Amino acid sequence: MKEHLAHFHVAGFTFYDGVDVFNKLKVGKKVKLTLEEDNKWDPRAVAIYFKGQKIGFVPRSENRIFYKLMKVGITQFEARIQKIDPQEHTERQVEIVVHLLPLEQTY
Repeated sequence: MKEHLAHFHVAGFTFYDGVDVFNKLKVGKKVKLTLEEDNKWDPRAVAIYFKGQKIGFVPRSENRIFYKLMKVGITQFEARIQKIDPQEHTERQVEIVVHLLPLEQTY
C-alpha cells in the first residue's frame, strides 16, 4: 500500500521545459524526481522531469524530506501530476502528488 508523502505546485515552471511540454501534461501522468546537488541556488534541490524534460523543482519549502530520503537511498516514490490549471499563474499551473511506495512495489 502506498503512503501519501506530499503535494505541491511545480516551482520554477516558467524557467525550464514546462512551457514546451505543457500540452502533453495530463492528470495522472508520472513525473520523476532527481536530486540536483550542484544547484547553486539550493543544495537540496530536487528537480522534476516529465519524459526526460525538466519542468521545474519541488518547492524549497517541501524539498527537505525528499533530499534526506534520497540521500540515504530511499527512492521508491510515485510522483504524478495531480492538477493542471492553465488559468492559474504559471507557478501554480501544475500540482504534483507524491506517494511513498513499499519496497516490493518499486519500479
